[in-house]
Amino acid sequence: MAAQSQPTSEQLLERILSSLSDDKAEDVVQIDLRGKTSIGDYMVLASGRSTRQVAAISEKLMDRLKQEFRISCKVEGKDAGDWVLIDTGDVIVHLFRPEVREFYQLEKMWMPAGAESAPATPAAED
Repeated sequence: MAAQSQPTSEQLLERILSSLSDDKAEDVVQIDLRGKTSIGDYMVLASGRSTRQVAAISEKLMDRLKQEFRISCKVEGKDAGDWVLIDTGDVIVHLFRPEVREFYQLEKMWMPAGAESAPATPAAED
């Protein structure tokens, strides 16, 4: 597969959401950061059921982005597997164990006031 040069933030977001879905990440939420901060265009939050699943999801996501877009992501927390932060440049991804996600409540910090946290994509039941 030929690698694309500089994918758009929307292309990155689409591939990230697809990867998270493929790896059975739970409670996936995307937040549009454009116009709110310069750290990125989008933030994606998702949960894994265990430290092992969180680490595996993050590893697969980084591998896919490297293979398809030639992007080397910055990553923090992969060894512990409680909270993994992946910085692709335009899209920031936070992967949590559910208890850690509940404790930090990043959605409340970044979602517009009064907005409900909605799934990133329509859920397709298997």
